[in-house]
Amino acid sequence: MQWLIRLAEPRDVPILTEFNRRLAAETEGKKLDPAVVTRGVSAVFDDPKKGFYLVAEHQGEVKGQLMVTLEWSDWRDAWFWWIQSVYVAIEARRQGVFRQLYHEVIRRAQAQGNVIGVRLYVERDNQRAQQTYQQLGMQATSYLVFEQSPL
Repeated sequence: MQWLIRLAEPRDVPILTEFNRRLAAETEGKKLDPAVVTRGVSAVFDDPKKGFYLVAEHQGEVKGQLMVTLEWSDWRDAWFWWIQSVYVAIEARRQGVFRQLYHEVIRRAQAQGNVIGVRLYVERDNQRAQQTYQQLGMQATSYLVFEQSPL
């Protein structure tokens, strides 16, 4: 199936909000407050330094998304782009949606000229996602993620 991959726009905030809420429920069993998520998604459009969303659209309907956030590397004098908030609607899964979104991230990163790599984090037990990422050429790193949350 052919997907239109495009930069998300403010008009996409409602579907991005809904997909983020579904993502949290499916992956972490969390029920997110729609107003908080709407503010968080909208903040990306208000401040491009926070990153950007890409969406996958078919016949005028958004069926997938991802967000890219930016991390400056002083060691490399370049950016790492982090893929986050990946969600594909249930009916569109296993149809190459993430693959096409990922390839668009890589295309944009290469065109930017000052992006040294693309990263993401994945649940340790999510073998299907890990296989997908490996098939796309990504490699597991030696890093573990630690956090202190909430503060």
